[in-house]
Amino acid sequence: MVDVGQAAERGREVSSRVSEEGAGWDCVEIGTFKDLRPHRESFSWLNLRTLWRSRNEILAGLFGDPSGQVRARWVGSQRDRGIDPSFRIPMDVGEEFSFLVLGDTGEGDASQYAVVPGMLKIGDDTDFAVIASDVIYPTGSGNEYDDKFFRPYQDYRAPIYAIPGNHDWYDGLGGFMRVFCDAEALKAREEGFKLSPSGLRGLLWRKPEEIDEARLSRARERRSLPGQRAVQPGPYWAMETPGLLIVGVDTGIRGDLDREQANWLREVSRDPRPKVLITGKPIYTRNEYKPSKLEGGGTIDDVVRDPRHNYVAAIGGDVHNYQRFPVRVGDRTIQYIVAGGSGAFTHATHTIPRITVGGVAEDDYKCYPLRGDSLSFYSKLYSRRLRMRWLYLTPDEALCLMSRRVGNTPPRPIAGVRITRRMRWAARLLGAWPLPLRLPVDKVFHRYLSELSDWDEPPFFKSFLHVAVTPETLRIRCFAATGCLPQEIEPPLEDEVCIPLA
Repeated sequence: MVDVGQAAERGREVSSRVSEEGAGWDCVEIGTFKDLRPHRESFSWLNLRTLWRSRNEILAGLFGDPSGQVRARWVGSQRDRGIDPSFRIPMDVGEEFSFLVLGDTGEGDASQYAVVPGMLKIGDDTDFAVIASDVIYPTGSGNEYDDKFFRPYQDYRAPIYAIPGNHDWYDGLGGFMRVFCDAEALKAREEGFKLSPSGLRGLLWRKPEEIDEARLSRARERRSLPGQRAVQPGPYWAMETPGLLIVGVDTGIRGDLDREQANWLREVSRDPRPKVLITGKPIYTRNEYKPSKLEGGGTIDDVVRDPRHNYVAAIGGDVHNYQRFPVRVGDRTIQYIVAGGSGAFTHATHTIPRITVGGVAEDDYKCYPLRGDSLSFYSKLYSRRLRMRWLYLTPDEALCLMSRRVGNTPPRPIAGVRITRRMRWAARLLGAWPLPLRLPVDKVFHRYLSELSDWDEPPFFKSFLHVAVTPETLRIRCFAATGCLPQEIEPPLEDEVCIPLA
């Protein structure tokens, strides 16, 4: 059994905020995760077939997102089965308990499996885990759960719950509902072709895959122990614990909530207990505010900010890194956290500008990977791809550049570095420093090239959360996974916040 407090103390001493070694640079020995992953072709976003299978994201943006209507059918089907209409999950935990939060896990390749050893060590004594967004890439198919869910987490002895992400919706939520809710498939509805947005969408929309039940049954055997089993009531839910309510909301493809779920969220939020929101889309990310609309008016964040609802934190997936925004709301602080770094390609952090959103001060904002490590890694990657050796920036050079760029206190000690013209131009080409004429390289880089820069070698800069609850406090810790053996043995603690509940 691991003492998480002691592990956190050791993890703080070996994190990327202390040394380059803690970030995984100069990785001498690859971690044991390499022996866990299946021997098959790695997942790649450079594959045109992968992009075509993910086309529903673009179609939903062009012709409207049908997630709300389909979700209503799933919810109606669950209630017809006799599921508690309040979608509450009673949790058999005491006043003190702990759980893990993973986000955007399911690529099934090295970057997902690199998280597993540290997660199993830190999560050894946790009561359950939650996956926040995108359980399975690229389309949430029920036929891909073996290598992307059951195999990697087969040795995690507690139940796992989940909130779907946009990629889980590309399969019409069929795989997600079958695995997590034990639901039967919905009857197909064909929109047919007509000269309307919904008709054009229906013509091109990717239809759900028929699930191979025998294959899924074999996959389930990997997590068949009594303590691992869990069935949740629907794609959104509220976990009942003695002193805390954990509220999970399904943001579909585009981030909005249908009227029925919006009314449910308002109702469940009236519970007087302190609350944590877990959502498929983060509310704050990259110095941007994305509160998620509710059908009928208002936003998710309106509910979170209402002092009567007593939310203390909002954790969202979808963006593949770690970020934390302590936002002052009236006389209290709400911790808004991005936790999407548990498996998929890493979104660059070096393109994130100086933080001003929500009144958050730059030095109070936290992210992982550090902006400098992100810049150094991408410079290394593209100096090789483009055969431009001058493009490479050492970790110290990149950290110095990013601290100068955003005006923050360097997150770890920097040896004497003098910024040169070469370094500035390297940073400009990688979207970390403004170009002449203000060309929007940073926006283009973040939107497209992170996907095109997926890699399968350490350091991975992956992360997961450990959340510990007592009657008085909620402690959220972000642990890192680099893919290197030293960081498997002592998972680095990259961030920690203690929130009073009493």
